[in-house]
Amino acid sequence: MKSLKKKRRIQIFAVAAVALALSTALIGYAMRDGINFFRSPSEVLAEPPHENEVFRIGGLVEEGSIIRGQSDTVVFRVTDGPASVEVRYRGILPDLFAENEGMVGTGRFINGVFEAHEILAKHDETYMPREVMEALKAQDHWRVREPES
Repeated sequence: MKSLKKKRRIQIFAVAAVALALSTALIGYAMRDGINFFRSPSEVLAEPPHENEVFRIGGLVEEGSIIRGQSDTVVFRVTDGPASVEVRYRGILPDLFAENEGMVGTGRFINGVFEAHEILAKHDETYMPREVMEALKAQDHWRVREPES
């Protein structure tokens, strides 16, 4: 009788472990498209990603680089100091999108151009996305803005 209880307990434990492993694998598989890694322009140029890889790029919008086309397509360059990447975006840019301001874009790197499907800009005077700030500090391109009086 004792060995039967022990055997049943081991079977339940084994089934629970298999169910946990299977559910973890299914959750990971379902989330694979929802995970976007952040890269700075220097990292993108040093190791260009595959054309089908979706990732986020961030930095400062390079001064004098914004070109607005006849349609809703906008081309600009994003920089982290030593490197800059051309970004092409089709859509309406956020209101706070401007030159020398922080931005993060989500999209793909195709033929040397980052094709963005989403652009995010900082939401107030003091905010900078954490990933952008860290990338700019790493490239020694971080500037502290003096408060306006």
